[in-house]
Amino acid sequence: MFGKVLIANRGEIACRVIRTCRRLGIATVAVYSQADAGALHVRLADEAHCIGGPAPADSYLRGEAVIQAALRSGAQAIHPGYGFLSENADFAEAVHAAGLAFIGPRAESMRRMGSKAGAKQLMAQAGVPVVPGYNGEDQSPDTLAREAARTGFPLMVKAAHGGGGKGMRVVHRAEDFAAALESCQREARNAFGRDRVLLERYVASPRHIEVQVFGDRHGNLIHLNERECSAQRRYQKVLEESPSPFLTPELRRAMGEAAVAAARTIDYVNAGTVEFIVDPDGGFYFMEINTRLQVEHPVTEMVAGLDLVEWQLRVAAGEPLPLAQEQVPRHGHAIEVRLYAEDADAGFLPASGTLRALELPPPSPQVRIDAGVEAGDTVTVFYDPMIAKLVVHDADRPRALARLRQALAQCHVAGPKTNLAFLEALARHPAVVEGRIDTGYLDRHLDEFLDAAAPVPAPLLAAAGAAWLLRLQAGEAAAAGDPHSPWAVADGWRLHGRAVRRLRLQAGDAVHALAASGHGGDWKATVDGGDVQAIDDARLSGTALDLRIDGQARRLAARFDGDTLELHDGTRRLPVRLLPPEQAGGGADPAGDGRVLAPMPGKVAMLLAAAGQAVQAGQPLLVMEAMKMELTIKSPRDGVVSDLRAAAGDFVEADTVLAIVAEA
Repeated sequence: MFGKVLIANRGEIACRVIRTCRRLGIATVAVYSQADAGALHVRLADEAHCIGGPAPADSYLRGEAVIQAALRSGAQAIHPGYGFLSENADFAEAVHAAGLAFIGPRAESMRRMGSKAGAKQLMAQAGVPVVPGYNGEDQSPDTLAREAARTGFPLMVKAAHGGGGKGMRVVHRAEDFAAALESCQREARNAFGRDRVLLERYVASPRHIEVQVFGDRHGNLIHLNERECSAQRRYQKVLEESPSPFLTPELRRAMGEAAVAAARTIDYVNAGTVEFIVDPDGGFYFMEINTRLQVEHPVTEMVAGLDLVEWQLRVAAGEPLPLAQEQVPRHGHAIEVRLYAEDADAGFLPASGTLRALELPPPSPQVRIDAGVEAGDTVTVFYDPMIAKLVVHDADRPRALARLRQALAQCHVAGPKTNLAFLEALARHPAVVEGRIDTGYLDRHLDEFLDAAAPVPAPLLAAAGAAWLLRLQAGEAAAAGDPHSPWAVADGWRLHGRAVRRLRLQAGDAVHALAASGHGGDWKATVDGGDVQAIDDARLSGTALDLRIDGQARRLAARFDGDTLELHDGTRRLPVRLLPPEQAGGGADPAGDGRVLAPMPGKVAMLLAAAGQAVQAGQPLLVMEAMKMELTIKSPRDGVVSDLRAAAGDFVEADTVLAIVAEA
C-alpha cells in the first residue's frame, strides 16, 4: 500500500479521499489554487502545495504542476477525484512516466471511452445496445444536418468529449437544428477544448440507470449494482438512489451483465460507471462509461457497506478485488441529494459568497455528509458551487425518503442562496415518492417544485411575526442597559392600553403587514388586516420557537441572520425578511429603466447585439459563463441598444450594467 498520496482535486471529493487515506494510515498531499489557499481540503491534508491562479486552467488543470508537486512531496501516487484531470488520458500517462501510480483506469481505456462517438461504435461491435444516431468523423454542418434528418426529430446533440450535462441540446424541429448545433459546439469547445458532436435519437421519458463497475489488474471485473439518477434538471443529476425502484430483477441482472461486458471490452481497471438510458418499456441503451469515481458513489457505499476509495487505492497498489460478484452485498435503500449555492427561483443561477452559517445534520449510520466547506468558508465564482452531499440510508425506500426529509429540515445556510427549499419539495413530490420520475420531468414541471410565489398561511406568518417581536424585544432590552428595568420592556405599554406594534414582513415576492398588541410572548395579531389570531406563550430558545396560535401548540425552527429569519415548520422552509417601516414593496424592477444587469459574477463569452441595434423584448443580447454554466442574457424590453458596456472576455461582478436598452 502507498505511504503518501497526492489528491489532484479540491472541495468535497478531496476531503472525502483524505478521510479514507487517514483511516488507512496514508499521508495526504493537497494541491490548491490561489483562491483555495484557506480551503477545507488544504486544512485537512498533511501538507499542501499551491499550483497556480484561481481559474482551473491556471491550477487544477495544469497536469505538469500537479506532478511536480507530487514529486516534491514524495508522494507515490495521485488520486484525481472527479472532474478536472480525472479522465485525461495524457495526464494518466504522464503520471506513470514520472514514476507515480495513477489511482484510476489505464490511459488506453480512457482514450477508448473519451469520445462518446468512438465509445458507441465500440459498444455496438461488442453487442451492447446503443441508441440509433450518428457519430461519424465528418463534422461538417451539411453532413450533420443530413444525418439529423435521417435520425429523425426529436434528437439530441451531444458533445463527443465531455459530460456533466455540458454540451447537450434537445432539438424538436429541423429548423432549430443549426442554432442548437452552434450553441452545443461553442459550449463543448469552452468546457472541453473540443467541439466534436454526435447525434442520438431522443428517447422520450427515459430513466437514467448507471451501474458501478470495478476491475483489478488480475483480470477480475465485477459490478456493484445500480444507481438510479432519473431526477435531473438540464441533464444535471439532482437526486440519486439505490436500488432503483423501476428495475425488475430480470432487467437489473441484464443491465449488470451488459455493464460488465462493456467494461471488459476496454480491459477496464479500477472504478468506473457504465451509464444507460432505459425507455418506459424496459429497453436499455448504452450512453457512456465514466472512467472515474462518480459524484454519487456514496449511494453505492451506503447500500453495499463498502469504501470505494479504499478499493481504488488497493487496486492501484496491485491488490486483487476483495469480493467476487456473488459476494457483493446490498442492504436497504440509500438516497443522495446535492446541496448547492444557487438561486432556484431565479433559474438556478449559481451563487457565491461567504457561508456565515452552515448547519448540517450530525453524521450517523443513517446520515452521511460529504462537504468541502465549513461555516466561514467562501463559495467562489471559479468552481462548482456545491456545498455538500447529503446521503441517507434506511431499511427500505419509504423510510429512506422520510429520513431524507428529516435531514434536510435540519440544514441551515446563511450567506449565498441555496437549493434547500427545492430539495425539500423534491423529496415530498409524488413523482419522486412513487418512483415514477423520468429524466425530463423536472424540466417539464419545474413550477411544481418552486414555491416562492405560493401563498403563505396566515398562522405561519403570525409565527414569524412573533419570532421577530421576541427578537426585537430582546434587542431593545439589551440596548436599555438594564434588562430588569420596567422601562426596558418594549411592549408598547400606554396608560390607556398597549399600543399596536406594526411590522412589515417580506416572504418571497410578497410583503405582509402584521399588527400586534400585547406583551412578552402574548399578542393579538392580524396579518394583512385579516382575522385576529391569539399568540400565547411564545418563547425563543436557541433555534426553536415555541408558541400557541389560537390554542394550537407549535414548535418551529427559527434562525436569524441579520434582517432575515428562516422559519421551518417541519415541511416548509420560509425565509422572512423584516423590512423598514417605510419600505412598502419588494423593490423596483431593475430592468424598468432598460438596464441589463449581470445576474451573477462571470465572464462575458460573446456578444449577440451591437450598440445602435434595434431589439425586441426577450431577444438574446450576450452570453455569460460562470461556474461551468452558460447563460444567455436577454433584452428586458423592445427598444434600441443605446449603450453596450461589455466586451467578449470581460470578467464582471454581479449586478454590473452590461447594456442599456432605450425605448424605441
